[in-house]
Amino acid sequence: MRETAEQFVRGTPEIQSLPDVFRRINEVIERPNSSADEVAKVVMEDPGLSSRLLRLVNSSLFSFPGEIDTISRAIATVGTQQVRDLALATCVIEMFEDVSSEFVNMQSYWEHCIATAVCCRLLAHYREEENTERFFVAGLLHDIGSIVIYLRGGRKLKRIVTRCTRERQNLLTAERATFGFDHADVGRELLKLWGLPGALQEAVGAHHKPSRAKRFPDVANVTHVAEFLVEARDLGSNGEHRVSPVSEEAWLELGLSSDFLPLLYQDLEEQWRASLGAMIR
Repeated sequence: MRETAEQFVRGTPEIQSLPDVFRRINEVIERPNSSADEVAKVVMEDPGLSSRLLRLVNSSLFSFPGEIDTISRAIATVGTQQVRDLALATCVIEMFEDVSSEFVNMQSYWEHCIATAVCCRLLAHYREEENTERFFVAGLLHDIGSIVIYLRGGRKLKRIVTRCTRERQNLLTAERATFGFDHADVGRELLKLWGLPGALQEAVGAHHKPSRAKRFPDVANVTHVAEFLVEARDLGSNGEHRVSPVSEEAWLELGLSSDFLPLLYQDLEEQWRASLGAMIR
């Protein structure tokens, strides 16, 4: 009997929980009457996280007029919830920084994920969403299930690679044929295990088929379209050998105009390069 996606995730012990520093940040933020200074104190206990967050908020992703030189000021300027989302993003990258590049170039993988995150944020801004960092995190984590497959796939992973290269199958089809589920299913189960918000779970689980998103279709639609735009621009690689088709329904739901795309790509490439320097240099 085949494993389910949930069993597959729970069989990977090294990913059962998020880094302790993020858990503590989250606990402080969720506590009634907690202050920005208390959040800053926890963040500053991790010098690497503090450095990455300051690089991010001082990058063209935000384009603030003056330098933000302390975590306390970053929280006051960007917002507590937004800093939590950015901390989650940087913690996850650090958590998986030692994954082998045997089956996929991990540098290129993160380039793809960060580009999708930036594109999600730009699309959310275009749609005047309240918390654009939530969309940034959805984009960053959309292919996180692929990493779990890289960690646990073993011989079956070689079969997937063969199907994709020799038999010209796309990644999702090869994964389903091999495991009975795909990386979107695995990613959804991982975020559920981590206790992350339902909007992120649904966006990750439905990023290839956004029509499956019933509670948070806005985040799923943005993530789906963002990945399509990133693949079409060839910014990094998630291991897929061809551009995945875009859902016409999701595209129309976002209300994007053709005039918007040149400006989007201009901002995307600039902010993508800045984010790469801040997050994985």
